[in-house]
Amino acid sequence: MLIKEPVMHKPPFARTVLLALLSVSALPALADNAQRVHQTCSRYLDERPDYYESRSARFSLRAMPQAAVKSSSVTAYEAAPSAAPAAQAEAAKDAGAEYGPALEMRRMVNAGAVAPSRQNTERYGHYEPNPVHAVAEQPVSTFSIDVDTGSYANIRRFLTQTGRLPPADAVRIEEIINYFDYGYAKPADGKPFAVDTETVDSPFRSGAKLIRIGIQAKEVSQAALPPANLVFLVDVSGSMYSRDKLPMVKYTLCTLAHQTRAQDRITLVTYADGNKVVLPPTPGNQRQKILAALDSLKAGGSTAGENAIQQAYQAAQRAYIRNGINRILLATDGDFNVGITDFNTLRSMVAEKRKSGISLTTLGFGNGNYNERLMEQLADAGDGNYSYIDSPEEAQKVLHRQLSSTLATVAQDVKIQVEFNPFTVKEYRLIGYENRMLAREDFNNDQVDAGDIGAGHNVTALYEIIPAGQTGWLPESRYQAAPAANDHQADSAYAFIKLRYKLPGQSSSILINSPVLAISKPLAQSSNATRQAVAAAAFGELLRGGKYSGNFGWPQTLELARRAQSPDHHGLRRQFVQLIEKAQQLSSKPQE
Repeated sequence: MLIKEPVMHKPPFARTVLLALLSVSALPALADNAQRVHQTCSRYLDERPDYYESRSARFSLRAMPQAAVKSSSVTAYEAAPSAAPAAQAEAAKDAGAEYGPALEMRRMVNAGAVAPSRQNTERYGHYEPNPVHAVAEQPVSTFSIDVDTGSYANIRRFLTQTGRLPPADAVRIEEIINYFDYGYAKPADGKPFAVDTETVDSPFRSGAKLIRIGIQAKEVSQAALPPANLVFLVDVSGSMYSRDKLPMVKYTLCTLAHQTRAQDRITLVTYADGNKVVLPPTPGNQRQKILAALDSLKAGGSTAGENAIQQAYQAAQRAYIRNGINRILLATDGDFNVGITDFNTLRSMVAEKRKSGISLTTLGFGNGNYNERLMEQLADAGDGNYSYIDSPEEAQKVLHRQLSSTLATVAQDVKIQVEFNPFTVKEYRLIGYENRMLAREDFNNDQVDAGDIGAGHNVTALYEIIPAGQTGWLPESRYQAAPAANDHQADSAYAFIKLRYKLPGQSSSILINSPVLAISKPLAQSSNATRQAVAAAAFGELLRGGKYSGNFGWPQTLELARRAQSPDHHGLRRQFVQLIEKAQQLSSKPQE
C-alpha cells in the first residue's frame, strides 16, 4: 500500500501534548541550555503536515473519526461509521485539517496509489511471563541486560494521549523499571560499572522475597566523548505525515544537532519510495547546514526500509571513525511496506551489519500503525537501544540529558547469571527480560551476543524468590526432599551473581562475582531505589493482568510509588505517580 491511513481523527500533536500535560503534569522547567535548545527546535512542532506529497499528486486529508479496538497482541484502530459531511467538515476544522470529500480525494490520487485504508494497526511481539523455576531442578538463571526504555514512553502515550490502557504485549516490565535513574553508587578503581543489591520482603506473595540487582555504569561527560560518526536515517514516507511523526522527528534530531561538536560527523539519509543522502558527512558544529537539511524533509510515498538501512550502513562505513562512536539513528514509525518487509530477514540483516562496528539505535514515533516489535528488535540486533519519543520532554531526555548514555558504550555483551542456593531458596522467577533470556552455557561463550551498556546508564533486575521452608507457587514434589543443611552451606547467601562483559572493541570477556547475602528487610525500610523499582514492576504486572501481583493492586502500587519520589530531579517519579492514578482510573472502566 503506497499511502497509509491517516489518523487525523487524533487531535493535532500540539493539542495532544497539551491534553497529556493536563492529565500528567509537565516536568520541571528545563535547564537553561536545554530550554534554549527547546525554543530553537520547537518551531518544527508548529508545522502543519495536512498534505501527503505523492509522486505526482498532492491532496488534502479528510478527517476520519475512529474508535479503537484492542486484541491480545495487536491494537487495531478501526474506522467508526462515517459522520455526515457537515459534521465531518466541522470535525476536520476542529482538528486543524482541510476537508476533502472521499470522492475528490480518489480523483486526485495518481495511478498506482491507493486511497487511505480505514483500518490501521499497531504491532507488538507476544510473549509469556517468565515461568517459576524450582531451584532443585534449575538453579541457574542467565539473561542479557537491556537498556531500552521505549515501552514505558509508549505506555505513557496510551494513558495520556489516547485515554486507554495499553495492550498487554506493549508492556515490557524491564523497560518500565529501567526508565528511571536509581542513583546507585558510582564504580570505583576505573571499573566500567558497579553492582548493588538489596533483598526485601515481597509485597506480591506472603513469605516471598524480592532481590533487587542494580548495575551502575561509569559516567562520561559529553565533552569527553570520543568523536562521533552519526547517520540520521529518517523515514519520510506518507505514513510519517502527522504531527507526532515527522515534525517530532525534526524536533528530536534538532535537539541532538545542538549537542554535536566540530570533531563529530553528521550524515542525513532519508527513505520513502527511494533513498536519498540529503546531507553528506558534515562537521557537527555546522549547525545551520544540518538544520537546513532537516528543514527540507517532507513526507510522501511508500516505505522501503530495507534498502535504506543498507545505505545508512554504507554511509556510516564511509565516514567510519576508528576508536570513535559509529552509530545509525533510525527515526520511523516502523511501517515498512516495500522491499524486504519480513521481520526475521530485517533482523538478521542488522545482526550481520553490527559486526562492522556500527551500532543501530531506533527512535519510534507516532501511533495508529506503529510497529513497535520491529523497532525494539532491530535495536537489539544492532547493539543499540530503543526509545519511543512521545513528547518534546522525552526527546530532551534521550538526546540531551542522557546523550552520553545513548551514544557512548562503556561495556559490551553484558550478561548476568544468578545461581541460587538450594539451602536457602526453594523457587524463583525473574520479573521481565522475557526476550533477553540466554541458555546457561551462553554465559561463558564470548561468541554469544548480549546487550551493551552506555555511559551513566543503570540497569535493574528483580527476582522474586521463595525461601526454603516456605510455600511456593509450584506443587510439592513427592520424592525430592529439600537439601539437608550443614554448617558449611546452610547459612549465608540466597544467591551468587556472576556478570560478564567486554570492554569496547575487545573479544574476551571479564568476570565479576558478587554474593547476595541471606539478609532481608521489610519493603517499607528499604532504599528509595528498591521501592521505586518494585513500584515500577507492580505497575507493569498490573497492566499485564496481574498474574503474579497477588493482592497488591493499584492502591498499594500508588502508595508505594508515592513513598519513592525522592530524589526526583526531573519530575519523572512524580509523573509516574500520576500515570498510576490514570491507569487505576482506566482499569475501573470497561475497555472497548
